[in-house]
Amino acid sequence: MTVNTTKSTFGSGVKDGLPYIVVVIPFATLFGVVAVEAGLTIAQTFSFSLLVIAGASQFAALQLMLENAGIVVVLMAALAVNLRMAMYAAALAPHLGSAPFWQRMLIGFLNFDQSYLLSVTRYEDQPLMSVAEKVMYFLGVALLIAPLWCLFTYIGAIFGSSVPATWEASFILPVAFLAMVAPMLKSPAHLAAAFVSIVVALVLTDLPSGSGLLIAAFCAMATGVTVETLLESKA
Repeated sequence: MTVNTTKSTFGSGVKDGLPYIVVVIPFATLFGVVAVEAGLTIAQTFSFSLLVIAGASQFAALQLMLENAGIVVVLMAALAVNLRMAMYAAALAPHLGSAPFWQRMLIGFLNFDQSYLLSVTRYEDQPLMSVAEKVMYFLGVALLIAPLWCLFTYIGAIFGSSVPATWEASFILPVAFLAMVAPMLKSPAHLAAAFVSIVVALVLTDLPSGSGLLIAAFCAMATGVTVETLLESKA
């Protein structure tokens, strides 16, 4: 593969990731604001985003911290929310498993909702892409979004105290989740898992320390696996 082809594939990833920054920027900024207001230092808030790069689990962990939940519960909640990354990795393995080790390690670190969703969609649409092209496309998406996530977390942490209390920003979080989740609901298993997670989370909303979130996550995963297995057995 020529250098020009590599650059073109990387550029395609950047281009496809551009619409997502409309959600990533306010989402990251909101996390920075909320984290500092919750008592984290600017350095802790920035490090949180830099090391984790997963808004859903970061907000889940932060919410439990605010409720003075134990460290085990906080870690379990973050793990439960982020278990989808393991499924993302499994789905990417057939496409990127033969890439050099250092590239696979970088891809593993930068494996989040947008980079996975866009990459898998592109790979399915263009099955003749080489492994090198697939890697460059993935990095084009990830290296656009991940730095912005960290940068605007920092900006939110820096300027969070100056945001007027009358400003309503809570709508950003559900909008961000809808923008990421909706395009991924492509099969009956996805829809069933989403429905179960919503119902269980609402029913168990009064459980202490966000434990309802853990139960909802595991119920959703079990539902998705069950529906997928049943569909495959009938095929």
